Amino acid sequence: MAFFLRVLINGFAIWLATEIVSGMHIVGADSTADKIWIILVVAVVFGIVNAIIRPIVSFLSIPLYILTLGLFTLVVNALMLWLTSWITGFTDWGLRLDDFWWTAIWGALIVSVVSFVLSLVIPGSRD
Repeated sequence: MAFFLRVLINGFAIWLATEIVSGMHIVGADSTADKIWIILVVAVVFGIVNAIIRPIVSFLSIPLYILTLGLFTLVVNALMLWLTSWITGFTDWGLRLDDFWWTAIWGALIVSVVSFVLSLVIPGSRD
């Protein structure tokens, strides 16, 4: 149940980021139902990337976390979002980012903040 809640939270955060950030797009959706399914699949891919790749990148970048007093977290989050976009880029649907430094950074900031707030509000989502 907690995994499903995390997927829904990440999906909502990604959808909100695509609505706010001009360079983030969900492609391949002909209808609203298609867009919802694509966002949920992108959220699953994003969750898998965060579960597998993020710990490795975080461990390797510990000196940068210390040097930037934790601000490098935003760059790592943007990298995970960009990697999700790259993985879904092999299909006709998914998440597309126009630029890393502008789009991915702002998108990662929005996804991080929205996910954090919703995780606090929704009971059982952090289990």
